[in-house]
Amino acid sequence: MAPIYVGRVPSAGGQDYRDLARSLQGLLEVARRTLVDEEEPTELVARVTGHLRCELSDVVAVHERFEIWDHVNVHRGVEDYLTRHGSVGSWFGMTSGMMRPHQDLLSRLAMPAPGAMGRAGSASYGTVATGPDTDTEVVTLGLVATTAPGGAPAVIGIRAEREFGPPYGELEILAADRAAASATRTEIARLTAEQNVFRGQVLSFAESEHHGNELASFLPRIPLDAEDVVLPDGVLESIELHVAGAGSLAGELRDAGQHLKRGLLLYGPPGTGKTHTVRYLTGKLTGTTVILLTGRSIRFVESAAALARRLQPSMVVLEDVDLIAMDRDFSDVSNPLLFTLLDAMDGVGSDADVTFVLTTNRADILEHALADRPGRVDLAIEIPRPDAACREQLLRLYTREVALDGETAAVVAATEGVTASYIKELVRRAVLAALRTGARPLVLRQAHFDEVLAEMSAEHQSLTRSLLGGDAVPGDGRPQRAQHRPRR
Repeated sequence: MAPIYVGRVPSAGGQDYRDLARSLQGLLEVARRTLVDEEEPTELVARVTGHLRCELSDVVAVHERFEIWDHVNVHRGVEDYLTRHGSVGSWFGMTSGMMRPHQDLLSRLAMPAPGAMGRAGSASYGTVATGPDTDTEVVTLGLVATTAPGGAPAVIGIRAEREFGPPYGELEILAADRAAASATRTEIARLTAEQNVFRGQVLSFAESEHHGNELASFLPRIPLDAEDVVLPDGVLESIELHVAGAGSLAGELRDAGQHLKRGLLLYGPPGTGKTHTVRYLTGKLTGTTVILLTGRSIRFVESAAALARRLQPSMVVLEDVDLIAMDRDFSDVSNPLLFTLLDAMDGVGSDADVTFVLTTNRADILEHALADRPGRVDLAIEIPRPDAACREQLLRLYTREVALDGETAAVVAATEGVTASYIKELVRRAVLAALRTGARPLVLRQAHFDEVLAEMSAEHQSLTRSLLGGDAVPGDGRPQRAQHRPRR
């Protein structure tokens, strides 16, 4: 196109006027083409409306927002849907620039995008975990043409928003008829539940550094033998009966009109084996979905309870629950997380095969409301400091990979009042003491235990000894409960 003159009109002269005329003619042609392009649908819009056989203004969109950690399951549900109902072509994306925050796909399609900006491009993909050691690709921004369950044309769109505000995902179904779009969404939801990769897995909810959103992570399920859990006689059996025994009779309990949801409280001093007992249950219940919440992640109990309800049989573990569930008699300040916890536990139906396992070092200060209804806490089990018989078993357990010279009676007697964690650390240090001598093969002798016991009992080790549970608390170690005050 000839250059466009801006400014002073050229001086009289035939060539100058001809150049100006050509420039104005070129400008008018550009304007005409722009107006035509705005009136004609873009390639991207034409691809969508051509499949749906309607104008863009007649397209109906049905939305379903999902948590970003559930992206893998929604993607699997959509892929299963496409396998069953077929697709026209493959996933495609948009080359029309960055989407604005909270802008849906239909709105983006309706935006003017002349020329190359309106062409269909490649879908965007990301990688998400499907297990402790496996992952897969998922669509993070894309559309695919398919048919609704009744045979009407439909377009499925997925987008994952991570750039603006708390991350979230959105499933969008486009169709010429709302019923067709809704039926497609309903079928995808059903298949998403069937294809859920969390089912039967061990999960933890954690806080991400990105906007503080909740993320579900996979953890390995490590099997433990009953011999690896040293508790007083009958304690482990009672725990198993309450958790696994009720689950094995789920149908019969429901038929008898009895509640199936159950709650278990494990309490006792730090280091006595509460977490170890939970690990044993996790390893034993191989077909159960286990969700672990610790520390600040307990604030995600609503999400965890909802997931547990979807993926039953399931077990929700809340460690150190006294951090949020202190009895209101002990404080004038109510903890909002306490009410979130109670609501989440109550929100799971009584006939759901869900177990809530709570652990605490301070059962004496727990909120009474936890035990007000069946299904919150039905069984409270103390995990005490090991007695002599248990200390003997623990020594045998922690020294099973090394040779042990002589009897353990002296060590058992010298460790009265300690915890399992203390004995485990005692054995580790005794092995180090034996290694330092240079003698091979490695043999643990009484002299090694005597050296370590003296070291761990020294004044400068008092904090370590306390942290490991080496100092028994005089009396019951429990504060007196304040006089009862009416609930606020």
